[in-house]
Amino acid sequence: MKKTLVTALTTALVVGAASTTFAAQNPFQDVPAEHWAYDAVAQLANDGIIEGYGDSTFKGDNRITRYEMAQMVARALAKQNVTGNDKALLDKLAAEFGDELNNLGVRVANLEKNADKVKWNGEARYTYTSKRTENLAGVKNKANADEMLLRLEPSAEVNSNWHVKARLDGRTDLNKDRDTKKDGDVKLQRIWAQGDYKNFQVKLGKFGVATNYDNSLMLNDQASGAAVTVGNKLKATVFAGRIDLADDSTLDSAGLVAGWTDKLDANYHKDSAANLQSVALTYKTGNLSGTAAYYNATSDALKTDAYAKSGKEDTFGAWEVAGSYKLGKDVTLGGAYIKNEKADYYNKAGMVQLDYKGAQKANKGTWGAYVAYRHIGKYAVLDANQDDAQLNSKGWAVGGNYTLFKNTVANVKYFNGEDLNTKKDVSKLFGRVEFFF
Repeated sequence: MKKTLVTALTTALVVGAASTTFAAQNPFQDVPAEHWAYDAVAQLANDGIIEGYGDSTFKGDNRITRYEMAQMVARALAKQNVTGNDKALLDKLAAEFGDELNNLGVRVANLEKNADKVKWNGEARYTYTSKRTENLAGVKNKANADEMLLRLEPSAEVNSNWHVKARLDGRTDLNKDRDTKKDGDVKLQRIWAQGDYKNFQVKLGKFGVATNYDNSLMLNDQASGAAVTVGNKLKATVFAGRIDLADDSTLDSAGLVAGWTDKLDANYHKDSAANLQSVALTYKTGNLSGTAAYYNATSDALKTDAYAKSGKEDTFGAWEVAGSYKLGKDVTLGGAYIKNEKADYYNKAGMVQLDYKGAQKANKGTWGAYVAYRHIGKYAVLDANQDDAQLNSKGWAVGGNYTLFKNTVANVKYFNGEDLNTKKDVSKLFGRVEFFF
């Protein structure tokens, strides 16, 4: 790239100088007043966008590095009065020189306050699952699924402490030739306001309620309500709200419900929503982290003989302990145990897992692997927070992930075990490729 006077004019347009009557004095002796770019160069120097050389020359024909150009863009970003087309051009330059701007460190961090307050992240992903089961009569079944998902996650800054966030999902079933009511539609899955303070966080709206501590088996869904987290090393989180037991997110990619209820229960009982409350204590220090939590939910959808002998129990009441210990730089041992005190059947869940390294989406070639043993009673979890083992089964799982390219991660998982009800063999193959942006 050359530091030509055309480059100077481009930057001038960015900061609005091109539409201004210039009265600034030009400090560069090699840019005469009669030069066609004199006004732009003078204004840029006056605004501090360009500095030139120590001998009072501009040297407009010299080559310029990307880092030097990023410095000019950074100074332009600091201006407060950039609007309209000028701001749009500045945004394009900031995107082009994003890596160099990040390398500028504190200066860029300070300039971010002047950037657009709405940020977008997301991913596009392909998921393949193949489930093998066998019924009591010995009949074997196989269910395959191919799904594409586009996920957008905007975040808007309200002030230094508060943000409004959302998640939009669009799904399509690659096994179908036509769209269904759900297939292909874009759905607003989550929207919430989040306030972050020192040792205190509050969420209000519809947001993900998956437990944030290591190796929890409970919840991989969203719920409507409020959550408050306080503390530093020792944190306490309290949630109260409602969760839809028949929500799309409780369906796995094979179209089967991945929670304790099923489609028939949800359809038979008109209201498939549940009142949900939870409290969790989490402590993390050094290589050790641990959590104790309790979950309470009430719903008519629980009133079946399969859940409780009386068929009248409408309460889910489960406690969970979970944690992990880092055995070395790359190896972590974790586990979890859950018991639902209200259910009479399949009311326990637990797992032990050994992890080695892990793929980092920003670093091509990084990878990870794991081996685990899982026991997932279908009435022990509201929505199992794992995607290898089949619900209501026990057995071994292995898997790995690999960063194919920057922001492109592939996952492969395999589970082999037995159904807790039929005692027959079950297995599951899971594959996913994620493209992050």
